[in-house]
Amino acid sequence: MADDGRFTSREARIDAAAHRLLDRLPATGLLGGLTEFLVFGIKQAFACLFGGAMLALILATKLFWPEHLGLARYDFLFLAALAIQISLLVFKLETIAEAKVILIFHIVGTVMEIFKTSVGSWIYPEPSIFRIGGVPLFSGFMYAAVGSYLARVTRILDMRYTGYPPLWATMLLALAIYANFFTHHFIIDLRYALFAITAALFLRTTVHYRVFRFRHRMPLLFGFLLVALFIWFAENIGTWSRAWIYPSQHDGWIPVSLQKLGAWYLLMILSFVLVTLVHRPRTYVVTTEGASTADVAAAVGSPAASG
Repeated sequence: MADDGRFTSREARIDAAAHRLLDRLPATGLLGGLTEFLVFGIKQAFACLFGGAMLALILATKLFWPEHLGLARYDFLFLAALAIQISLLVFKLETIAEAKVILIFHIVGTVMEIFKTSVGSWIYPEPSIFRIGGVPLFSGFMYAAVGSYLARVTRILDMRYTGYPPLWATMLLALAIYANFFTHHFIIDLRYALFAITAALFLRTTVHYRVFRFRHRMPLLFGFLLVALFIWFAENIGTWSRAWIYPSQHDGWIPVSLQKLGAWYLLMILSFVLVTLVHRPRTYVVTTEGASTADVAAAVGSPAASG
């Protein structure tokens, strides 16, 4: 498949090599379906490079960190996260525009972490030098990892949309979600109202994504839920390793409450909307004959996409 601008130069070479290997396989039948499934898994893993590397380091430092090294575990995680981010840019596995939005994620996440730890929502129990108040700086990279995944998967799977809401409405929703993470400590928690508004905005939205030979589709709200569920699993691993802990986990690890899944779902909406600052949602168009014209789709909100 010719490069259509979705990939960096390094990713384009990887994609071309993969096609040389996989184009020989049947497109239909069981083997064709297995090929699509395999490529989907590989692309998802590739999109998760930042988050997967961070989670692996959190686990490895929990199991094997030498106590008398002279470098705090949290500080190592911060320096390692910086190295991972720089490596993604140097090896052309991430674009400069994506790195900029990931920086926004880091700032947004760190501000929320400072507030949440100050009110006792969770704590970081280990010492560190690179920190602001009670928040080690590696924590901001955990939010950045979510942003990195969403930005990369949007590009790698060439995501297009039908029924996408106006960008101004999604921006207002994202601002309301972020504000509620702070204000619910002082006034009524509006999360259920935010769930309802999210459903109203995205109920008709379908994401169309290209895996290998074919395009597939999924309700976007369900896609948000799947990503939030995997983040919840990762959070359980993170708290088990005591990278951070909730008040209920002070005396020993217990699974993170399912209630947190709702918080991650809302954070997923916020993260996705921030990513649209870099990768504007593009409309998936189907002609009356059923042939896709997705490759000439325009950005949602532009004059070409209106109507």
